[in-house]
Amino acid sequence: MAEEIAEAESMKGTASEESMKRAASENIVLIGKKPAMNYVLAVVTQFNNGAKSVKVRARGNAISRAVDVAEISKNRFVTDARVDRIAINSEELANEDGTKSKVSTIEIVLAK
Repeated sequence: MAEEIAEAESMKGTASEESMKRAASENIVLIGKKPAMNYVLAVVTQFNNGAKSVKVRARGNAISRAVDVAEISKNRFVTDARVDRIAINSEELANEDGTKSKVSTIEIVLAK
């Protein structure tokens, strides 16, 4: 669980402390800029700790890395896992200059 908090902290400026704690308690892996295998390790650790499902979440350019993490986890390490649900959405974020922009998001739920 501490790994998810560390992963969330790596997403600089994208998650509040409250949402990081919630992510750790709900088996959520937030994908950032680190190599995919770091996040695969977090997913596998969650399943090894008894989680029935793990959510892989990402925004923007990290979406492709989230798909890679889900597929590597499912095909190489947790072979009895399956993709339970995929949700795509967009969020409106305030830029530093005060303007708003939309960012795409994805949530992939892996379940045993």
